[in-house]
Order: sequence, then C-alpha cells, then structure tokens
Amino acid sequence: MTIPTDAQKRRDIEPVICYPVETLPAPDMALLDRARASLTKTGEVIVPPREAATFTVPAGHFFSITSVEGSQVGDLNLWNANDLSERFYSGKTRALHGTHITRGQRMWSSFPTLRPMATITHDSLEWYGKDAYGGSVHDVIGTRCDPYTHNLLSGDHYHHCCHSNLTRALADHLGTPLAQAEPHIHDVLNVFMCTGFTRDTGQYFMKASPVRPGDTLQFFAEIDLIGALSACPGGDCSTVHSSDRAQCHPLLIETFAPDPEILKDHPLNAPNAYNRTHGR
Repeated sequence: MTIPTDAQKRRDIEPVICYPVETLPAPDMALLDRARASLTKTGEVIVPPREAATFTVPAGHFFSITSVEGSQVGDLNLWNANDLSERFYSGKTRALHGTHITRGQRMWSSFPTLRPMATITHDSLEWYGKDAYGGSVHDVIGTRCDPYTHNLLSGDHYHHCCHSNLTRALADHLGTPLAQAEPHIHDVLNVFMCTGFTRDTGQYFMKASPVRPGDTLQFFAEIDLIGALSACPGGDCSTVHSSDRAQCHPLLIETFAPDPEILKDHPLNAPNAYNRTHGR
C-alpha cells in the first residue's frame, strides 16, 4: 500500500452536516407538555420477556414504554394503522436527528409520505447523553436481532430474536400467516439500548443499558399507529444477543388520551408535499 504525500491533508478536511435541520418543522413541545399534564390512561399491554406484543394508538394520543421489573431493552416497529406500507424509517430518522434520539425528536415515516409518525415527549434517560466510549441510548443505528444473521454466524435456528418476535406478534394482530407478516417488519428504534461505534474498527457495539425499573420513554402519536414491541432476548444487552442465556424482563406499554381541547388546533401531519414527478 502506498500512502500519498498529502494523506494527512485529506484527512484534515472538515466534515459537513448532510441534512441541516434548522428548517425542519419542529414540534410544539410546550403544547405537548400541556397535553401531557391532562392525560387519562386508556390501556396497557405487558410484553413478556423474549416475546413481542402489538398495540394501537389514535392520532393525537400518547403512548409510553416502561421498564417494570429489571433492566431491559426493546425493539419498536411503527406502522400507519390505515396503510402498513407507511412505516418507521430508521435510516432517515438517523440522518436527520443522529444515531440516538430523545425528547423533542421524531420517528419519521418511509417514502413517499416521509412525515412524523411519533414525537418523543419524555425520556427519563435523557440525562445519559454520550459516555466515554461514544455510547448513547435509544438508537436508530442497529437493525434488530434476527434469525438469519444468527444462523449465518452460528448455524443455529433461534426463534425468539426480535425479528421473529415482531413477525409473530404482527401476524397474530393481522390474522395472517407469518410469511405475509414478515415483509412488514422493519428496522427498529432500539428503546433503552445503549450503543455506539468503536473508534478503532468502527464496529457497532452494545453495552449494559442504564435503564432501571420505572424508566420511561413516552411518545405523541402524530398519525393513527399500530406498534409492535419486542422485549429483546439480550436483556440489558450487556452480554449477548439472541440467546436464552441473558436475564430478561417484561416491558410495559401504556396508552393515554389527552384533553382534546388542548390539542384542538394541533396541525395534522399530511404526507410529504413532494410532487413525485421525479424529473419527468
């Protein structure tokens, strides 16, 4: 390998942010905080360890995910309840907000709608920030633990990874065969998961989540939603993915209705305004 004479000069070029977000429509957090103060609980779902469960949330309502017994991470999928082809787009969310998201940031939907699906309104782990290893919480980096990668690396057939959990849960919700539900499963928001990239090799790493019983991540539903949450078989993700060895705990999903008067003037999130002519 020949190193060019201007190698360091090339490395020293300053980076440019791909998507400056100063003009990105921002949520009215003061309004959402007033709505949060008026919430009435409308339902709950317990997600068992190493399993997944679905839930529904009408537009304008709230939902939360809470650790209830021990340190546990969860993998979250969201869909438009009226059109499953519109689903959470983790890659664009990452490009807009960064590798991890928290209060005031949004989960964006897939093309061609590309609009807010849910806004984070409360994050009890917001204090964590970024640690000395470059790790942070609630990532939109990782995909989800899955049986295909597991088989590729170990030759085993493990069925309680998050991809399979989400597939079973959605199939049950829709009343369809697994093969019809699986194509709807997509890259996730890794709720409570603490992750980053190693500085030397750039590899994706996980470490013990700082989540403790009572920690909560809360969202405002910008559109009618179906959600699915898997209580990851990695537990707090301090050791391994996709196995029965890690200690795992349930997660609690709760849904809430606000005082409708507070949000009566909240704007609807229409599909993206791009004209879809694609230059033709």
